[in-house]
Amino acid sequence: MPVSEILNKSENLAERTYRQIEELLVTLQLQPGMIVSEGDLASRFGVSRTPVREALQRLARGGLIRVMPKRGLLVTEIDIQKQLRMLELRREVERLIARRAARLASPEERQELCRIAKDMAAAGRADDQDAFTSVDRRLNRLVAECGRNEFATEAMEQVQGLSRRFWYCHQQRFADVATSSSLHQALAVEIAGGDEGAAGRASDTLLDYVESFTRAVLDKS
Repeated sequence: MPVSEILNKSENLAERTYRQIEELLVTLQLQPGMIVSEGDLASRFGVSRTPVREALQRLARGGLIRVMPKRGLLVTEIDIQKQLRMLELRREVERLIARRAARLASPEERQELCRIAKDMAAAGRADDQDAFTSVDRRLNRLVAECGRNEFATEAMEQVQGLSRRFWYCHQQRFADVATSSSLHQALAVEIAGGDEGAAGRASDTLLDYVESFTRAVLDKS
């Protein structure tokens, strides 16, 4: 097997392992306060410790895991005040990415954004939280690719896991799938349309909603 194929296979395994562990954390299958180990996760997913270790290092940088010397790896608690501080960063970086994506997306990417917008609308009509979450993940990845800025993408990766976990934890009480889907749909449409200003405004409107959701959780805590 060529070296390039071996490296690509390794990268795919590392990325898949990262996504699998992140999903356990985001969906609270690994609860805040739990201690996890590389060995247990490697056995769970049928992989060696190397991709698990790489995944946990990324998750630690993103704040979902904390390394506890001689104890293992601690799943971090959900911190509402931290969420509010994080939204300040998200607002600026997501607006930048949305504007760049509107300017730089290829014709094929714009077509995919339109398909995502339709899928978002369908999730909203069905009030389907699982469908919304799946389409939201597709949208996030595509917009990041369209933005063509690896530094902005890395900054977003640092906060998206915590943001998704917070949403998953509180969405049943405080979120409205139809409204959230509509705002994400509008973002996809504006980026696909290529208007930087409109894309930036759509991003800000979405973050306004996310902030109001977060403050609603804070008020009831």
